[in-house]
Amino acid sequence: MGKQYERVTKCLKCVREKTAFVPRVALILGSGLGDLAEQIDIVDTMDYSEIAGFPQSTVAGHKGRFVFGYIEQTPVVIMQGRVHYYEGYAMEDVVLPIRLMKAMGATTLFLTNAAGGLGDGFACGDLMLITDHISSFVKNPLLGENEEEFGVRFPDMSEVYDKDLRAIIKESSKELNVDLKEGVYLQFTGPSYESPAEIKMCKVLGASAVGMSTVVEAIVANHMGMKICGISFISNLASGISETSLSHEEVKAAADAVAPIFQSLVKSAISKM
Repeated sequence: MGKQYERVTKCLKCVREKTAFVPRVALILGSGLGDLAEQIDIVDTMDYSEIAGFPQSTVAGHKGRFVFGYIEQTPVVIMQGRVHYYEGYAMEDVVLPIRLMKAMGATTLFLTNAAGGLGDGFACGDLMLITDHISSFVKNPLLGENEEEFGVRFPDMSEVYDKDLRAIIKESSKELNVDLKEGVYLQFTGPSYESPAEIKMCKVLGASAVGMSTVVEAIVANHMGMKICGISFISNLASGISETSLSHEEVKAAADAVAPIFQSLVKSAISKM
């Protein structure tokens, strides 16, 4: 048994001591979007602090707990607050929650985040369906000895974001009359925001939005054979495009404003999965 697999097994034992709930979809709620977890048919909750060896979220607005329940008939586990690399955790800590939710039974991972838009038709308040990502600026979470319990040594990355799940999300957006854009998400480590020169580089590389999460989570989920989809909330225009300085408070306030629309879209899409 590999070291990380053994760690996941120990975490799962802690979860199973409290709940036998088996989710089908794992949902991670990004900055300012955590209230969606309060709107589902909740069966149980579990603080991260109740799980031995589990990393704790330190970001304002991230409650730091799992919420178990149903969206319509779909059983879900929701991360109400994620763990970021910029918080000082090792990468294996950052992706541990994904591996644990897969061990709980989840076969689909729905990622959300707040991101900076790179212009080109994107505006503050937009929702962007993630079609692909760029991972070149963060440590790959699969570095080191491969643990066969999770997946193969060299996983294919040609379609990380499942086309069938993307079709479901687009169908829901049309039903709800939500303007849903599409694009490529690029992850930096953070916690500093990007410089104007870095944003110019991102645009040259083909990115549509930038942030400090999501990609490493998607890589690990893909490694384990999960189906993946994701939506970025464009909470601000990136440095060099925005005329004002960037702040976490701005991101959270913008997310709070668009939350009802975002929540309706996510709930509608998950109910079809």
